[in-house]
Amino acid sequence: MLTSKTIAIALFVLMYVLMVLLPKKRAVVALSTAAIYVILTLIGVGGDPILPITQVPSAIDWNILMMLVGTMVIVDYFIESKMPNVIAEWLLRLAPNVLWVTILMSLFSGIISAFIDNVATVLMVAPVGLAICKKLNISPVSMIICIAVSSNLQGAATLVGDTTSIMLAGAAGMNFNDFFVFHGRAGIFFAVELGALLTVPIMMILFHKDKEPVTSTEHTVVTDYVPTITMLGHVVLLIIASFIPEEMKPETTNGIICLVCGVLTVVWEIAKQKSTDGMWHSLKAMDWDTMLLLTGLFCVIAGITNVGVIDDLATMISKAGSSNVFILYSIVVWGSVLISAFIDNIPYVATMLPILGSVAATLNIDANFLYFGLLIGATLGGNITPIGASANIAGVGMLRKEGYEVKFRDFFKIGIPFTLTAVITGYLFVWLVWKP
Repeated sequence: MLTSKTIAIALFVLMYVLMVLLPKKRAVVALSTAAIYVILTLIGVGGDPILPITQVPSAIDWNILMMLVGTMVIVDYFIESKMPNVIAEWLLRLAPNVLWVTILMSLFSGIISAFIDNVATVLMVAPVGLAICKKLNISPVSMIICIAVSSNLQGAATLVGDTTSIMLAGAAGMNFNDFFVFHGRAGIFFAVELGALLTVPIMMILFHKDKEPVTSTEHTVVTDYVPTITMLGHVVLLIIASFIPEEMKPETTNGIICLVCGVLTVVWEIAKQKSTDGMWHSLKAMDWDTMLLLTGLFCVIAGITNVGVIDDLATMISKAGSSNVFILYSIVVWGSVLISAFIDNIPYVATMLPILGSVAATLNIDANFLYFGLLIGATLGGNITPIGASANIAGVGMLRKEGYEVKFRDFFKIGIPFTLTAVITGYLFVWLVWKP
């Protein structure tokens, strides 16, 4: 008789295969897999429950979905106000050619992502990238992928950039400044930023043919500054909220901030236009497909977590290298890269932190050394695939709305070089600075 774990793993693998083969049906595939998990649990197949229907609401990351809804509303009005066109014109005057436009957009998204959520970063920066590509009459696929990948990369640079960073800070007792200097040594911020800088020559190689000169003689007039104010306002509020201790705020704090700012934007526009047409336009323009895909993936990840797959992977990694510190460290980093390419890194990191703490205590070494390796591998690993991180899903979703279908191989061309460069850099940096 097949066990629940075997069935869950088989369906999980099948889901990814179908997502590769049916890129336009990814949301349907993910939701269908989640539904099958629930049905199998209801009828008792496999013995242990995979995904009880009562657990579905808690499996969904409502914080991410609320952030998506609120930010998408703001972004729609932001685009309609013509502000992305103004920013695009400024960048075009600053960059000598298409290659450097792509590099600047990538670095721009990375800097923002070090301080606010990766998904919010993509939703804010991608419209500028789209506006630039429309002005230059070129495909936006490469630029948007670079924006998404860079936002994932730099999310690990500070305590406030990513959920995994917050989890690491909790386990290691770190504050915001400790990401820069910790126990008298250079912190993980420098490992991430060094990796980010080294992606510049990678982009110069990948896009070396994009030497078409760019100029901008246009002067777009912004029609409404309120969406820009709410855009910047919700960024500031997200940064402020990140300094509030986790135990003093609800888990959906960021989502509430984005949703409230989105609602305020809608209210302002309705009052200004004396019409609800803009509101309905925003709702129609929203990327529902991306939100449904994320909802399905959240439930599927909860299912494989319930049957112990995440625990098994974490234990396997720890045991495989427990006899040698360098081997253990290498397995933690590269095993995390591989796992995070396909599995959401939040439950994985949550599981690995206490395990690595115990392993470090057994080996009598500094646990922070392994924690940093875990964050380097788990945070950057999602950059390999278009569905390995929520920010990638959001970026691919925006491209789909523009009529560009991103295949796995399209993403691999950029995601793999970025990931290898950033991970190898961080891997070596942490080993050299923090090795026991």
